[in-house]
Amino acid sequence: MSKKQEWTATGRRKRSVAQVRMTGGTGSITINGVDVHEYMPYETLVMDLKQPLVATNNENRFDITVTVKGGGFSGQTGAIRLGITRALLKFDENTDQTREDSYRHILKNAGFITRDPRVKERKKYGLKKARRAPQFSKR
Repeated sequence: MSKKQEWTATGRRKRSVAQVRMTGGTGSITINGVDVHEYMPYETLVMDLKQPLVATNNENRFDITVTVKGGGFSGQTGAIRLGITRALLKFDENTDQTREDSYRHILKNAGFITRDPRVKERKKYGLKKARRAPQFSKR
């Protein structure tokens, strides 16, 4: 019995961490054991996490299984998108990366390879939030 080829990658965004497993298939995406359309509350989030697949014309080529923890839906979507991007790069690592039709070139120009470093700033003492000061009263 031959082992099915599989590409794995990790994506992070805000407080979310996504483990992505990509295998050859028909294009189904499963998140934490649930279909992507049932897990994500908005269709725009589903479109956002599929962007790397659409950019490389692979919507119906891979089955993707994701385990995601932490954060909210937006952060989880960004983490999954980065994980899918990294898995696609592993799939395409044997091709010439200098060509303009390589996945790395396409995904880099679209801005999907860069991890978004923005996270919530910690609350400081004496303030209500990270930067919001208590209301000042002159009298």
